[in-house]
Amino acid sequence: MKTTILIPEQVVDELTPRIRQVTPTCTIIPVTREGEVRGEIGNAEVLLLRWWGLSDEGFQRIVKETSSLHWIHTISAGVDHLLFPFLIESDTVLTSASGVYDVPIAETVLAYMLLVVKRLPEFLGQQRAHRWHKLDLRELCGLTVGVVGLGNIGAEVARLARALGMRVVATKRHPERGAEAADLVLPPDRLYDLLAQSDFVVIAVPLTRETHHLIDAQALAQMRPDAWLINIARGAIVDEVALVRALQEGYIGGACLDAFDQEPLPENRLLWDLPNVIITPHNSWSSPPLEEREAELFLENLRRYMAGEPLLNVVDKKASYWVRPSK
Repeated sequence: MKTTILIPEQVVDELTPRIRQVTPTCTIIPVTREGEVRGEIGNAEVLLLRWWGLSDEGFQRIVKETSSLHWIHTISAGVDHLLFPFLIESDTVLTSASGVYDVPIAETVLAYMLLVVKRLPEFLGQQRAHRWHKLDLRELCGLTVGVVGLGNIGAEVARLARALGMRVVATKRHPERGAEAADLVLPPDRLYDLLAQSDFVVIAVPLTRETHHLIDAQALAQMRPDAWLINIARGAIVDEVALVRALQEGYIGGACLDAFDQEPLPENRLLWDLPNVIITPHNSWSSPPLEEREAELFLENLRRYMAGEPLLNVVDKKASYWVRPSK
């Protein structure tokens, strides 16, 4: 079976030899970030995406112009950036990199929580001011972390938290299946119960119709006044206006934010200057082993595709995922 595979031009040199080990007779065509195809697109069946490596316009043009496209694999755990109506309605299979980013993101969440209880930002400020002043600190051990969405990343957060002696409460679509890493698993409609008892609330759900602005003013009002919100998922899950007000008026203790509704975060946003906010530039996933994990997942799925076997991480495109408007 001979097939044509479209891959980002940035990874052509690295991946071509490994792809040919799986399917020696395939045709490999590089694609630029703008969606320009460096060759005859012909009957291309497979498209490999880097979410930062192809513009929206380029992606839409390729998919719309390639009627033979059978499978798209994205090197991203979230797929909301790809779910345009024309893709949802098509027969093209979409697979994600779910599972690849669990460790670095969960470790970042752990770092956020340690920063807060050990008050490291304040100590760093004192260091810059050459000031020696002791502060009252806390332990993570014995605190409760609420994990909103016990998928791969949420489960890894839960595992690390419990290793430090934290109590873990989580929401999950199918709580009846349980989870070894959590002390209490609740259905999504009991989110407010989770919020009310958590010292830290970690957002780890995908962006869908149901989760857009899931954390709004009413949800924030359920949190403890000393609790911190951590968002390592998608910015639009949190109502930023409501969050800023809650932070300014002391409804919650603070927020650690790695994802924003608009990225890069505009310089004029109030979040930048709030003293109880820690901002990172959607960087929690970063780790040296990621490229190899991403490649191994794609190559295993390519092997399965060529052998006619079920693919890993197939996305249910119509299962209420966030739908982006086509341009």
